[in-house]
Amino acid sequence: MNPLSEFQRLETRRQFFSRGKNVLGYAALASLLGKNFNLLGDTAPGAAGPHLPLPHFAPKAKRVIYLHMVGGPSQMDLWDYKPQMNDWYDKDLPASVRNGQRLTTMTSGQTRFPIAPSKFKFSQVGRNGLWMNTELLPHTAKVADDLCLIRTMNTEAINHEPAICYMQTGNQITGRPCIGSWVSYGLGSMNQNLPTFVVLVAEPTNKEQIQAISARLWSSGYLSGEHAGVSFRSGGDPILYINNPPGVTTDLRRSQLDGLRSLNEMNYKALGDPETHTRIQQFEMAFRMQASVPELTNVASEPESTYQLYGESAKKPGSFAYSALLARRLVERGVRFVQVYLNNWDHHSNAGGRLPSQCKDIDQATYGLITDLKARGMLDETLIIWGGEFGRTIYSQGGLSHENYGRDHHPRCFSMWMAGGGSRGGAIYGETDDFSYNIVKDPVHVRDFHATVLQLLGMNHERFTYKYQGLDQKLTGVEAAKVIKELIA
Repeated sequence: MNPLSEFQRLETRRQFFSRGKNVLGYAALASLLGKNFNLLGDTAPGAAGPHLPLPHFAPKAKRVIYLHMVGGPSQMDLWDYKPQMNDWYDKDLPASVRNGQRLTTMTSGQTRFPIAPSKFKFSQVGRNGLWMNTELLPHTAKVADDLCLIRTMNTEAINHEPAICYMQTGNQITGRPCIGSWVSYGLGSMNQNLPTFVVLVAEPTNKEQIQAISARLWSSGYLSGEHAGVSFRSGGDPILYINNPPGVTTDLRRSQLDGLRSLNEMNYKALGDPETHTRIQQFEMAFRMQASVPELTNVASEPESTYQLYGESAKKPGSFAYSALLARRLVERGVRFVQVYLNNWDHHSNAGGRLPSQCKDIDQATYGLITDLKARGMLDETLIIWGGEFGRTIYSQGGLSHENYGRDHHPRCFSMWMAGGGSRGGAIYGETDDFSYNIVKDPVHVRDFHATVLQLLGMNHERFTYKYQGLDQKLTGVEAAKVIKELIA
């Protein structure tokens, strides 16, 4: 029995007409466009597919580096200065401030919620007098005028898995495409020899409170598989199974791929499944990366001045500084979207002891990345995003002292920043109350943030859709979202 023939024999009437419903339309369009029309939908590198006339308008950013701090950084210890809280030390958070907010199971059993002021030093920096933690982030403070700080990010998700999923995919439920996949789908590749979307998982120095980081976060969801993130490993071969096995020459591998392509083309002609072409493209990309990836990951070729800029830890594979340097090398070679994750920002306890280590991991490297891109003339077209999935509470979880405290999850307000890529450098957007607990002015929901990022990339979030299960799916979902124009230069 031929399985392909059997499939066609059992095909339903509805499936048959569904497969053939666009034939007349394609024929009419082909007669109008002539040789410029491609029925198979293949596009040149850098071009959007025939499904979307993208970008919708001139983009300010061409590429993105997204630095996600997994666990939720404490906004009042880093970016949201609340000196008045020193007078509230160990006093209970007023019920009028909490206002019935639901709590996680980590603190819902506490009999009181004592205020824990930040133990760290803040200073004003930059032309707009940004208050930030200069004790732990002295290098980042040097590029304050490049940062576009949002103090009023907010989300409905209060636990890690739905919150990070929301921030990465626009939905608390897994299975949707992540933002990197959306950008890959909309704008395409700028380099035929490297993936459009690359993921780097950095290793923190301190590992007290590690959160799970799942490959679901860089899934293409219902988009074609070619738009999924390609994860680079921090040790050994950057990508598993990319190199030829022992005894297999490059010519032999080329011959094998040619034969495999012929088989897949036969399968495509018989079934018309677009994922078959995706599979062909992935095999071809893997073959090309055999030559491009070793050169890309050879950071030893960087001059010593690079390590003076990013810090000595950039020489250590897997460190955040190494990942930041690799991110620069990736976008320099045409990668469209680089996602970097750094774990251990879930400060339920020992916040005073762990924040210095976490900030040391990121401080000089972040400064180095911004400064390096600016020196290369790339910052204007490279959007850097820094932030987590939610913030932390002003009240302490567990024991409290002047030197140490813990903080629970807090979705009502938290801080993120952007740099470059058309964002408004030096901007300070939004205000929170004295307790960094509620938003007083200019809220920015996750949907609004996504809409703004797409705007910087030249895409209207309302028009940027993908038909799935009968609906025009969007990164920003079905609820109202708005572009925050004050964040755009």
